[in-house]
Amino acid sequence: MSESSLVKTRLKAGRYEGLLNASSSAPVVEAVHHDRVIGLPEITPMEGHPGHFLLGFDIPAEVLCDGVQTIQLRSSEDGEVLDRITILAGEPLEDDIRAEVEFLREELDLLKRSFRRHCVETGAD
Repeated sequence: MSESSLVKTRLKAGRYEGLLNASSSAPVVEAVHHDRVIGLPEITPMEGHPGHFLLGFDIPAEVLCDGVQTIQLRSSEDGEVLDRITILAGEPLEDDIRAEVEFLREELDLLKRSFRRHCVETGAD
């Protein structure tokens, strides 16, 4: 396992930016979408802060599509995932959320009925 950590500082205008901490030199970081490397983020040393680097990555337009898309930023040395970028978009997502909310409502109704029945059976108020 690598001795690196990555903390996102912002995501703006399709650009991910973060602070990369490494034990010595900057590791090679790759951006992966659907098990395919889609780019190598820019890594710049921070002057006066050994082991600290600024990382920048422009999210490619081709990964933006309906549904949930996840980009992993991982060390190419050992494959350790340092961070994830998750993007939600499109109509299919809206249908998924509505179905999930409906399922949760049904589960809640079932739990309420079961709890009320338990209270009646045990005489609890």
